[in-house]
Amino acid sequence: METKKSYTLAIVLVVSLFFAWGVANSLNDILIPQFKKAFVLTDLQTGLVQSAFYGGYFLFAIPASLLMRRYGYRGALLTGLALYAVGAFLFYPAAEAHSYIFFLGALVVIASGLSFLETSANPLMTVLGAREGAQRRLNFAQAFNPLGVLSGVMVGGLFIVSDQKLPTAQLAHAVVGPYLVIGTCVLLLAFILAKAPFPAVATLHSKEAEAAFGGFLKLFLYPRFLFGVMAQFFYVAAQVGVWSFMIRYSQQALPSLSLSQAVNILFWSQVCFMVGRFFGTALMAKIAPELLMAIYAAISVGLTAIAVLVGGLPGIVCLAATSFFMSIMFPTIFAGAIRDLGPLTKNGSSFLVMAIIGGASAPPLMGYISGLSSMRYAMLVPCVCFAVIFAFALANRPRAARLG
Repeated sequence: METKKSYTLAIVLVVSLFFAWGVANSLNDILIPQFKKAFVLTDLQTGLVQSAFYGGYFLFAIPASLLMRRYGYRGALLTGLALYAVGAFLFYPAAEAHSYIFFLGALVVIASGLSFLETSANPLMTVLGAREGAQRRLNFAQAFNPLGVLSGVMVGGLFIVSDQKLPTAQLAHAVVGPYLVIGTCVLLLAFILAKAPFPAVATLHSKEAEAAFGGFLKLFLYPRFLFGVMAQFFYVAAQVGVWSFMIRYSQQALPSLSLSQAVNILFWSQVCFMVGRFFGTALMAKIAPELLMAIYAAISVGLTAIAVLVGGLPGIVCLAATSFFMSIMFPTIFAGAIRDLGPLTKNGSSFLVMAIIGGASAPPLMGYISGLSSMRYAMLVPCVCFAVIFAFALANRPRAARLG
């Protein structure tokens, strides 16, 4: 018999997952400068950290959807947590082998687990309770993701990065401790999730999803959805590109900055992201979401253009400020893209998770541009990405305004 208590416990546990994958995502931004020193890499080579990570998202989004249909939401969540933990534990043998490729493989395993978590946790939050409260529950859960992001940066800043000149082997081993702790916490969370009483909706397969499985190709008949998938690709590319190289950009813009000071800049930019998410959600009560996103995207184009053209302290401030304005983009694009898909909604959601591979494309391209010139000019990549998001927001604004 389902009770209010079982729903509450399930919500608490699922919300914790949003926090957990926020930690993993933000630690990548710490790994990039750490691996650069530990393995003496170019900017292009360090960009492979994000390529491996977000490539894992892309490869496992559809398998996650298939497993979710077969074993239910909880089965997919447990699989995701197990893969997350295994990937974290693989950091130990990677450090022992002092192998950059081994570390990249561990990141792919972590990302495969997060792909399972994101594909299942988002729709699960919408069914854990009354239908009219679905959007509120999902927004509440998403608010914990930036908290996880901030926690990851703090952990990385305290236990991984160092301004001291250390042997390369020691630099590689510095990442192991935090990941072993994370892997242990993830396993504990998986154990609690497996034993906790969950509503039946979290464990049963979805007949609607099975019926829609044969209709993946029908998604190509929805131009707005396809534009949304493209916009999501460019959004993740912009976010990952800015955050991955915020530390590198800051140190080039102000050579006197220490590594720990540059990490603090990344931390405060992600505080802006968290504040922006709450502030933007409140503004949506008065401004149509796509119109607000168009305004934010236009501002982001201007801020990244200043980062490219001016550089120095003004460039750092403008680049950090983009985090505030990009905060609402992922959920707004997601909701706009799947609007009116009906029985194809869950299949469409899988494609939008696959679009996260945008995060794998920007860092290597930006690293290549930086190698030819400087990190300052590499910020042209997120500038172009924000322009695409602006176009998507404008294309959907009239309809969004009428619905509002």
